[in-house]
Amino acid sequence: MSPGKIGLAGNPHLEFKNLKNAAEDFRYLLNRKYPRKTALELVGNRYGLTYDERHLLHRGVFSDLDSESRRSKIVSIKAIQGKNLAIDGHNVLITVEAGLSGRPLILADDGFVRDISGLSGNFKKTAATEKTLQVIITFLKKWSPRDALFLFDAPISNSGILAQELRGLLKKEGLPGDAFAMKVPEKTLIGFQGVVATSDTAIVDRSEKVIDLAGNIIRRKIGSMSLFRLKRGRLIKRRRTSEK
Repeated sequence: MSPGKIGLAGNPHLEFKNLKNAAEDFRYLLNRKYPRKTALELVGNRYGLTYDERHLLHRGVFSDLDSESRRSKIVSIKAIQGKNLAIDGHNVLITVEAGLSGRPLILADDGFVRDISGLSGNFKKTAATEKTLQVIITFLKKWSPRDALFLFDAPISNSGILAQELRGLLKKEGLPGDAFAMKVPEKTLIGFQGVVATSDTAIVDRSEKVIDLAGNIIRRKIGSMSLFRLKRGRLIKRRRTSEK
């Protein structure tokens, strides 16, 4: 696939014509306090962007103020050693699985890696999910948090099964922690006394210490990546490579 194109769910040949300019205009409007929905509609209509292109901008482009605020809360992976860690289960799982499966991700203005396939609400457990869970647990074991608490959205299919499987993995790997399916996990994640692992902007904005756990895992598991720049935001496409 050429550097000017990348595959997205439902659109295997997403064109990036005008996308950089659209991103700059979108950011310009956000910096001047335009409502996010209105700004995206204006820019999308001006450049004739597709749904996938608008979704990419929505996931990756933010005002300078929001980006700087979120970046100031990001802690390094070493900061979770000996600390309590609350993990936004579906957020981290879907992003890591996307990266390992070669689906497109965006490295956003605010420093977080995000999935842009739009699968969150329709997430289905597959064989790749089991592998991804093992990757996440193995990675966490290396960095030794005091306690790893996984919280999944109960309304999403198979959340209870995911939590049960994770409890088994935690026990098998000797990693202190637990996993639950909750109706509103945000209530526990926001205000958590420890480090929160998520890229959800609503949670990040109301947390003190945040780690981009999915981004850290992806950077270490995928040794070579193609970066598609949208000024600050960059689109990441996986190349086949051996694990490190």
